[in-house]
Amino acid sequence: MSGSQSSLREANRALIVETVKRHGGLTQVELAAATGLSAATVSTIVKELLGGGFVDIQVTTRSGRRAQLVTLARRVGLAVGIQVGHRHLRVVLGDFTHEVVADQTLPLPTDHRSDTTLDRAALLVIELLERVGSSIDEVVGIGIGVPAPVDEGTGMLSVRGLMRGWDEVHIAHVMAKRLARPVYVDNDANLGALAESAVGAAREYRDSVYVRASYGTGAGIVINGNVHRGFAGTAGEIGHVPVDPQGDICRCGSRGCLDTVVGARALVEPLRASHGNLTLRDVVQRANAGDPGCAQVIQDAGSSIGAVVSALAMAVNPQCIVVGGELAETGEVLLAPMRDAIRRRVLLNQIAPLEVVPAELGSAAEVMGALGLVLQSTDVDVTRDELVEDHDGPALASGAGG
Repeated sequence: MSGSQSSLREANRALIVETVKRHGGLTQVELAAATGLSAATVSTIVKELLGGGFVDIQVTTRSGRRAQLVTLARRVGLAVGIQVGHRHLRVVLGDFTHEVVADQTLPLPTDHRSDTTLDRAALLVIELLERVGSSIDEVVGIGIGVPAPVDEGTGMLSVRGLMRGWDEVHIAHVMAKRLARPVYVDNDANLGALAESAVGAAREYRDSVYVRASYGTGAGIVINGNVHRGFAGTAGEIGHVPVDPQGDICRCGSRGCLDTVVGARALVEPLRASHGNLTLRDVVQRANAGDPGCAQVIQDAGSSIGAVVSALAMAVNPQCIVVGGELAETGEVLLAPMRDAIRRRVLLNQIAPLEVVPAELGSAAEVMGALGLVLQSTDVDVTRDELVEDHDGPALASGAGG
């Protein structure tokens, strides 16, 4: 085989591996469509990869017919996904098929400390590895999602005050010291967007927006299959778009941000006189049970979020809007007013209605995105039986926004 033919074969092999890695598993027909390679080329390369132990073949009937699903082999390694929320910590272990093999969530106090939280996360990683009979040596990397924008250059939060006590913390370096593995950090809405575009509700679309409606509100923007983070990682920070010039002061220091209107505190306060002290979880559960007051505050939030998202949609022209986070657990209570607000304002609805759909991965979207960030950042070298990292050192950070 000539040098040019060999290089082409290696490039095609790498393309197939990257495509399988992104989606967790595809049939050979789907691989041919996704890569643009011929069915014969895909078949030949899959046989080579199977012989080398890089991929496994599983029988699937997900399209209604029996087919062979191509996935990366388990021996390639494990990834760790960590979601640091305002009130909870979630850690999962997954493989290169995007299958979760261990998963645990712990509650966190309000304004939890960075050192304590990262210590707990590191201990939980080791505990989960022991639970599945594995070790840190099998881990190819660790992805961490946080509810604030992250500066890609520094690996630290790019906006002060959004997570108290975390402003000067280099999260990737701190966790890499604890576990001695490569660490990648991003904003949670970006990670939700990454997961939903790869294996969730937006997997059929090149351009999409993921909206996380929770204690705060953020968006992850996917353009041509890639998450767009912006210069300082603040792309998609819709929670800090001003909507009320006379409104309350936000955590970011501005007045009347969207988060002051639809955040957890803004939702529970109007209910205090009639319902007593509620948490955001209480409001969601009662809305689902038919409580009219709780449903009303979530409907109002849906209208406000939809108005801001409509402006974002006009700017980036996505094919669909995927909605996740705690508020999305109320389904159409939130989605219907969001949809109405967007369709009233978005010019492109004259061509085709912009789809607004719930996150297919539900509450797992962000932590699955943290896994996906690791898989995306780890190259599988199919010319040698080893893994090659994208970066030099173990303490790495990927930018964020939303």
